[in-house]
Amino acid sequence: MNKKIKTILLVLVGLIVFNFLSNQYFKRFDLTKDKRYSLSETTTDLIGKIKEPLIINVYLEGDFPSEFQRLQIETRQFLEELKSENSSIRFRFVNPDGIGNELVKNGMVPSQLTVEEDGKLSETIIFPWAEIFYGKKAQIVSLLPNTSTSSQESQLENAISSLEYSFANAIDLIIEDKKKSIAILAGNGELEDIKMYSLLSELRKKYHLAKFTLDSVKKNPVKTSQELKKFDLSIIAKPTKRFTDKEKLVLDQFITHGGKTLWMIDNLNADTDSLYNHGEMMAFRRDLNLTDLLFSYGVRINNKLVQDLYASKLTLAAGNTGNQAKFESFDWFYHPLVGANPNHPITKNILPVRFRFTTQIDTLKKDIKKTPLLVSSVVSKLSGTPKVINLSEITKEPQQKEYTANNQLLAVLLEGNFHSAYENRTKPFETTNYKPVSSANKMVVIADGDIARNQILKGKPYDLAIDKWTQQRFGNKDFLLNTIDYLLDDKGLINLRNKSIKLQTLDKQRAYKEKTFWQFLNIVVPLGVLALFGFGFNFWRKRKYQ
Repeated sequence: MNKKIKTILLVLVGLIVFNFLSNQYFKRFDLTKDKRYSLSETTTDLIGKIKEPLIINVYLEGDFPSEFQRLQIETRQFLEELKSENSSIRFRFVNPDGIGNELVKNGMVPSQLTVEEDGKLSETIIFPWAEIFYGKKAQIVSLLPNTSTSSQESQLENAISSLEYSFANAIDLIIEDKKKSIAILAGNGELEDIKMYSLLSELRKKYHLAKFTLDSVKKNPVKTSQELKKFDLSIIAKPTKRFTDKEKLVLDQFITHGGKTLWMIDNLNADTDSLYNHGEMMAFRRDLNLTDLLFSYGVRINNKLVQDLYASKLTLAAGNTGNQAKFESFDWFYHPLVGANPNHPITKNILPVRFRFTTQIDTLKKDIKKTPLLVSSVVSKLSGTPKVINLSEITKEPQQKEYTANNQLLAVLLEGNFHSAYENRTKPFETTNYKPVSSANKMVVIADGDIARNQILKGKPYDLAIDKWTQQRFGNKDFLLNTIDYLLDDKGLINLRNKSIKLQTLDKQRAYKEKTFWQFLNIVVPLGVLALFGFGFNFWRKRKYQ
């Protein structure tokens, strides 16, 4: 008897000690194959900086398709992981019914989904958004980003894979006090602000932007160089005027002193106004005097015009219907629709990117890491310049045998130690802190300046991600935003975009066809087995005890 009492007491003491330790030391175990519930070190470090309550409202509540209930569940589980790391994080799921207009005003546009149930299609609207509040700051998070996938299942899979990046990026943005600075270069005929408004307005939410003109280089190049070095990144968007040697040395020293650079270079002069007004135009080389500068960094932008059978459409007036002008859209092979590198965080899962009158890039044998970001399709064609381009070509059937140039490089990421273009040359002006080789640095070179140019509708800038005529969506804005985030990211946040999660989903067509069979298997068969067992057991009892 005493032995039993001792055993019971030991068990009770053990349970009390275990309960105490479990309250003091909290540990979660992720047993999934893809570690979907494990936070990266980057995210853990980030949320460790949260010192006051951070509130997250998630608008995935209510009646919506079963597939997106999966997104709701995964979002809840991810936020529970965040909360387990920092108790200052609180979240709740909110039904958007009745507050839809307010959400739209705050930039949260609803998504219209096509739902298939019992072989029938129906439409439903959801708000796949979250909103983060920290002190007096607020930040929205898209839970269903635009991707290059065609099916809702793949879109959902990408959305769940992107949860950590989406929330970590938003949290970093809302808790970070010091923003990095970007110089928008001007003075050499670059794109006007209104033509880059869609991109710049998005960048302004995260970075300090300032227009920086190189005009002062002529009078005081040393001071201009010092002023430019105060910025973290410079954007050179479609310059049309020749750079002087002094201006080039200023840019060169910005790079060797650690400044990041985004080059968007049109090596061809292609006047589209002449094409629309006169039906033809001349595409010819534009001398920007940048060849030697880019050559020293490991790339060369050529003058051969790229055409591609995978292209965006050009909308033209095609007569009148009554008093209204009639417009039609045609494939325009001079505007390639370019695929992205699926294995890099800049370009993973983005929509195809629209180029306009682009040339191709060659990489050179230098000790620089070169990562292709955007390439044309295999059915592309190279044309020498100068070249007369007629609008009448748009109605001609392309000869596929001419489109055999294979993939052409149109955008490349360069990483490494960049050598100055003036390392062994006479410098156009003397500077006391000349640096011949940079420390580890990176830049992106794109062979098209129009990649950042948004359209204008009724005098107002249009969204860079959408064509104003066809409403076709492109990946231009996402690509450029990801590129700038990558160049300026010193925390590794952008690498979270490479996280992949594989969901196990039902084959809907097979499930619909075999519906009766599986209903029979899961409902009738268990009941039948239970009835047989009851009958057999009763029969056995009668035989044994009769």
